[in-house]
Formats: sequence, structure tokens, C-alpha cells
Amino acid sequence: MSKSSRHKLWFSILSKDACYASDEEKFINPETFDWTKNSEKITKEIKEELLNYLSQHSLQAYFNTKMSDDVKKWKTISLKWWGLEFYSRQKFFSKTTAFINSIPNLVSASFNLLEPQSRIYPHCGDTNGIYRCHLGLIIPAQLPECGFRVEDEKRSWEEGKWLIFIDAKEHEAWNESNENRFILLIDIIRPEFANQKNKIVLTSLTGLFLQKLAESFPVLYKFQNNISLKRRLVYILIPFCFLASKIRNLLSKCGLVS
Repeated sequence: MSKSSRHKLWFSILSKDACYASDEEKFINPETFDWTKNSEKITKEIKEELLNYLSQHSLQAYFNTKMSDDVKKWKTISLKWWGLEFYSRQKFFSKTTAFINSIPNLVSASFNLLEPQSRIYPHCGDTNGIYRCHLGLIIPAQLPECGFRVEDEKRSWEEGKWLIFIDAKEHEAWNESNENRFILLIDIIRPEFANQKNKIVLTSLTGLFLQKLAESFPVLYKFQNNISLKRRLVYILIPFCFLASKIRNLLSKCGLVS
């Protein structure tokens, strides 16, 4: 991708290219953002809420079974997901929720567990319109045993510190230690795309819906290279996705859905 096109929005569901490529930096300096200040204090509070939750609940295996060498070892729980609010879960995480609600243009927030001896395969995210941000909560080891790669650069997670990157770039994660790795994962709209937030959220959410549909009906994977068909489906489904997300959030707020 040339410099002239590096700031154009990119969506995997609408692209002929399997991955987003650009000369942008692989990792973003956390000090770029005001909300990364006092990370060690907020990490202690978030970690305490997570451990309290895990004493009575468990996380859920990630829905996309093709992204991990053992789907049962990569688990998450979302508090927000591309504009969807999970109020019944947020009540267990009052301090975490207050923190994420204070972050401008945040669209997703979840806890992410990578169990021992497991790996998330190299993949590219759904759009270049977000920065994905990992806050280390429980980190059992450093590189090379436990780490994270964006393109050709590897880094370790550290408890109380952020790793921030463009999710659309190829990346992978692994935990070859004998203990669990926990992070808080959030997605924020990149500042240069802030005025296109709704487009980014709805296009990405629609694309993820189609991914989940393909997981349930694997025959649909044979159409994954038919870009024109996928584009038509996305544009048709976006209005329905918008309406469905609004209705779901209202039901969630009323306690009628989880």
C-alpha cells in the first residue's frame, strides 16, 4: 500500500487482499494517548475484578475455530463488542466498565485468556480503522516463551503495560509457558477515522456476523473468494445490523438478553 493510500479505510470483508499492508509503524507508543496514564493502578483494579469473576464463572471459547491450534485454549468474555453492550456482564466489572467508558471512541472491550501451550495463528483483523490495545494483566513469561508478533516485530506483554497496534496488520500470539496469560483487549477508532466511526463499526460487525454464519454452515466458506458477492451481502445487511444492534442493546439494558 503506497503512502498516498495508507489512510484509506480498509475492510477484510470487502477486500481482494488477504491482509492489509502499509508502511505504518507496527506498534504505537502508548504515551500517544491520555487514557494510558496510571496504567499500573487501573491494572490492579481490573485484575482484581477479573479474578473475582473467575472464582464463580468461566470464559468462553472464541467463536472462530480456524484461528487457534486449540480453540478450547483461547477464551474471551466481552463487555462491549463493536457497539454491542453486555450490561449483565458489566455489572461484575464496575471499575473496568468505568475505565473503558472514559476512553474516547472505544468500540470493543473484552478479557482474553490464552492457556498454556497454545497459539493463535497468524491472521489479519477486520479493518485498519481501529487500534487494538492489549493491557497485560497476568503474564506468565516473556519472549521467546510467551509473546506477540506484528508482521516482522515481536514483543512481550508486560503486566500493567499496553501493546497497541493496527489490528489489520498480520499478527499472531503464543503462550508456550505452563500458566495462563490474561489481557484486557480494547479497540478504539483511530483519530483520523473518528468521523467514520459508524461505518467502521457496522461494516466490521456485519463482516463478523458473516464469519460466524460460515462457522455454523461451513459450505459458505467456498464463497469466501467471491468478493463481489460478499460486498453485496455486506451492503444489504448493514441496515439490518444497525437496527438489530440498537434493539439488542435496549433489550440488554432491560435485562432481557445477556
